[in-house]
Amino acid sequence: MSSVSHVVRGCAAAALLAASALLAGCASNLGSDPIAAAMSTSYPSALPVQYRRQQVVDPTGEKPGTIVIDTKDKFLYFVEPDGKAMRYGVGVGKEGFGWTGEAKVGAKQEWPDWIPPAEMLQRRPELPLRMSGGPENPLGARAMYLYRDGKDTLFRIHGTNEPLTIGRAMSSGCIRMINFDVQDLYERVPIGTKVVVR
Repeated sequence: MSSVSHVVRGCAAAALLAASALLAGCASNLGSDPIAAAMSTSYPSALPVQYRRQQVVDPTGEKPGTIVIDTKDKFLYFVEPDGKAMRYGVGVGKEGFGWTGEAKVGAKQEWPDWIPPAEMLQRRPELPLRMSGGPENPLGARAMYLYRDGKDTLFRIHGTNEPLTIGRAMSSGCIRMINFDVQDLYERVPIGTKVVVR
């Protein structure tokens, strides 16, 4: 896994990019309305079918109750009993920001606030000290905070108000999901869930 400084740059930079566009009043670079996208309960017609939630034969070999993230194919699997898995499309880290390894879900939050790290605020003093949770927040409807050895890695599995980024390597290390998919996963996943990133 990346060093702590790389991790801080990772997820924080992803949130910074999304928040910067929102705070500047700019439309998403993919042309979606962030509030409408955040509140939608259907997939955008332009999203390929393979990135829509579906039950599949489990390809992971992990125990039921495990989250497995396939960064190459941009899928997140929640392993179920009887050789099945729920598969979701995800956005993953772009080149230089991806990571692999194991972690656990150490905390969960509905409509999480975003707090830019001090390091980011030094570079971008115009950013708010805190961005309240809600449809415009780059962390989306839910966040699952990934911990290793009892410490926050600063990586998250979280929602997004830019659904057409699903299936792309475009984040700075966090795993993003369509909001209603991350809400579905959030309900299935207890604190302590094992997360494998491949």
